[in-house]
Amino acid sequence: MFRLWAKVFKGNHLIKDTVICNDDHDTRTHKVFGAIDRVCYEFDLGKPIWLDATVAEFKRHAKARFTQDNFIESIDFDYLEIHVIEED
Repeated sequence: MFRLWAKVFKGNHLIKDTVICNDDHDTRTHKVFGAIDRVCYEFDLGKPIWLDATVAEFKRHAKARFTQDNFIESIDFDYLEIHVIEED
C-alpha cells in the first residue's frame, strides 16, 4: 500500500487535506506523480513544477512543499505540502 498525504496551508493553518492510496504494482515515481495528479484534480489546482530544491527535499524526507514558485498560475494559499506516509 502506498499512501500520500497532501495538505494545503494558508497563514499557518491547514485549509484542506486528503490522503491518496495506491495499490498498483508500479514504481515509486509513478505512484508519486499519479497521486499528485489526483490531488491537483481534487483541489482544482494546476500541476506544480518540481524545482531542484523541491526534488532534493523530497529525496531527503519523503516530503515536499510547493509554493507560488512551483505553480504557473496564481494560488490563493501559502503552500501545498505532500508527504509519503506509507510505502510497500
